[in-house]
Amino acid sequence: MNRIKVLIPIYNDWKSVFKLLEDIDLQVNDLKHEFSIIIVNDCSTEVRPIYDFNFKNLKSIKIINMKRNKGHARCNASGLRYIAEHEDYDYIIPMDGDGEDRAEEITLLIDKVNDYPDNVVTANRIKRSEGFFFKLCYFLHKYLTFVFTGKSIKFGNFICLPKSAVNKMIKEKSTWSSFSGAVTKLFKNRKSIPSIRGKRFFGPSKMSFINLFKHSLSIIAVFKITLLIRSIIFLIVYLFIISSNLSLITFLPVIGIIIMMILVIILSQRENIIEFENYLENISSVDQLK
Repeated sequence: MNRIKVLIPIYNDWKSVFKLLEDIDLQVNDLKHEFSIIIVNDCSTEVRPIYDFNFKNLKSIKIINMKRNKGHARCNASGLRYIAEHEDYDYIIPMDGDGEDRAEEITLLIDKVNDYPDNVVTANRIKRSEGFFFKLCYFLHKYLTFVFTGKSIKFGNFICLPKSAVNKMIKEKSTWSSFSGAVTKLFKNRKSIPSIRGKRFFGPSKMSFINLFKHSLSIIAVFKITLLIRSIIFLIVYLFIISSNLSLITFLPVIGIIIMMILVIILSQRENIIEFENYLENISSVDQLK
């Protein structure tokens, strides 16, 4: 029997998280493993409602309360490090708490883990539930990431990490900035399951186009050396091609690439291993609910 920690970051979405816990408790009923929940409360301003944690299949539920909201990636990173340093576990499964990561797919992850116990298993998106505009933006996000990094990243935070992988993640500075970028950088021999992006339990998606663009840049920043090499090669070839027809219009792609490199270099400064190692300074308390 493996000890599995489900890591759930949350900000002002308690109702959704409690619904997710109910779904997880139901789905893991027939799985021969020990499941516990670690919720990272990223400085929510919403009052946590009183809830009867009467779950049959979840061994324990803890809430890590943060002092300051530092964003989704750092919330996940802090949770990883807390579990690695303070909990007994064999695997960690990070999940978004809004319903878009579906509890019924935990069974698929565990089945794959049973076959490949030492590998990272990702939930690769094969279908999304959002509207046309968001799907288009998400396609552009994936295309942008692939063009500048050479990496096709089809997964988000919903993955299964064995203990050996977690130990690598908490020593990698890019984990502090981009969870999926760090996984892609560290683990080449990943396994995967097909995953359908579910609908939010309550309310519309909170991912805006701007946040999606920042998410893309954060991933690209993990591979900034690749970005710089590809950008320099592109600029040399492109400037050679347009040298005889140089104008403001033909020079726009050059400006765009330069702006992209500047933004990525700025974002790469978020990869701060010192802050990552001192994550405990941002934890105000830990509540044991079950």
